[in-house]
Amino acid sequence: MTTLQPRPPYTDAELQKLYPPNLDLQLVQILMRHGERTPVSPRFQNTGLPPFWPYCTSVRQITSTILSPSSSSLTTLQWTRRLETFSRESDSPTLALSPTSHPDNICDMGTLTDLGRQTTSSLGARLRDLYITRLGFLPPAITSPSQIYLRTTPVPRALESLQQTFSTLYPPNTRLHSPETGIFPTPVIITRAHADETLYPNDGNCRRFAALSRAFAQRAADRHNNTPDMEYLNQLIGKWMDGGKVAVDSRPRLSGVMDTINATLAHGPETRLPKEFYDEKARGIIEKIGVEEWFQGYRESEEYRRLGIGGLVGDLVERMVKSVEGRGDGVRFGLLGCHDTTLAGMLASLGAFGTERWVPFTSHVAVELFTDNMKGGRERGGWFGGLFGKGKEIGRRPAEELGEEEKKKLEGYYVRLRYNDEVVTVPGCRMEGRHLEGDESFCTLAAFKEIVDKFTPKNWKQECRMGRGETVSLPKVPEPAGY
Repeated sequence: MTTLQPRPPYTDAELQKLYPPNLDLQLVQILMRHGERTPVSPRFQNTGLPPFWPYCTSVRQITSTILSPSSSSLTTLQWTRRLETFSRESDSPTLALSPTSHPDNICDMGTLTDLGRQTTSSLGARLRDLYITRLGFLPPAITSPSQIYLRTTPVPRALESLQQTFSTLYPPNTRLHSPETGIFPTPVIITRAHADETLYPNDGNCRRFAALSRAFAQRAADRHNNTPDMEYLNQLIGKWMDGGKVAVDSRPRLSGVMDTINATLAHGPETRLPKEFYDEKARGIIEKIGVEEWFQGYRESEEYRRLGIGGLVGDLVERMVKSVEGRGDGVRFGLLGCHDTTLAGMLASLGAFGTERWVPFTSHVAVELFTDNMKGGRERGGWFGGLFGKGKEIGRRPAEELGEEEKKKLEGYYVRLRYNDEVVTVPGCRMEGRHLEGDESFCTLAAFKEIVDKFTPKNWKQECRMGRGETVSLPKVPEPAGY
């Protein structure tokens, strides 16, 4: 799967079922994959596929902040970026050109394209329609950006996708001037250094996770390289591979083949592979193997979950618990710009990624916190608890360490996940007493936290250094996710 085809807006009947009147929405956190992009590295030029794609008009209108030499104040510089590369005949520098020999609008590798900007803008419009127009959860206009939590990975396509989505969630005419200052303060977008980033599985800065990833990838190669499915792929596209062979660990890797297929399918006819690459059976095989190689570890290994995505999911739960305790920062809506590996890794770690299809561009997961207005959940644990509550924050403390009074603060609160506007259910929430009566998709916050606590690292960087030099062995018995 490549470009997401959003489902139609919820009908009134669907909306009433999804958001029942006895539950009040309290906090929403959206994790969004970036929009359509170019391949992360050039591949298959031997098929005639151009290495440089002409789908990035934004590079003709770049604005940078500079220091004015005359006034020592900050100002802006508008400039146009063109890409330079080697000539085919030698190492002489030459401008990168489009298939029609033009040097403008050229995308770099892994760059958000014009289409990616459009689809992420459309996502913002859909979020506005749901949470503002139809549910009235968010105000139609804001005077302070602090009402919205914005965070992104340091990868440019994720940042730019987040900006596009925010720009239609709250278009310029809905960002009102503050009565105190007369201006709308600049939105704050939070990022981290690469070494601290947990908004994607960070194998570059977590050696133990990288070793586990290689082990699961090798297992996938051992399972699939000599199978009828791989032979089918070889008959179709083997002649274009390095060495004339397709394999999980070929050059390019099978996941790299999928990356180029998906990127080309999303864009125009000037950047297409031969038709054999788009064979439906072949694409199904490639995606199924890719999902196993990249995400099966989350389904089978608690350590894999903890090092790959546990820090992020722990952050999400901590923000929900702080909202319940009244210790939060007043944010009701979070928007996080991330990647396919983030969304699938998180859902798989919760036992809720029940698909063999890859995460499409501009996919999103909504993590919604509700309070039962019939049980007074907000009074017990919300602003009232924040004013008069005592003791340590519950946040990242494991469920087994909580006292009875602390556990009571979580009563009357529920968590629900939606993936691309379809409800998904965490298997450990299906048991009696762990969900809203009559609807297993509404997990009690206590049960959801208990499940997440099991793979939330206490010291991620320290755990990433464990096992250095040791042979990595996969779990002999799978450790099921979502319980």
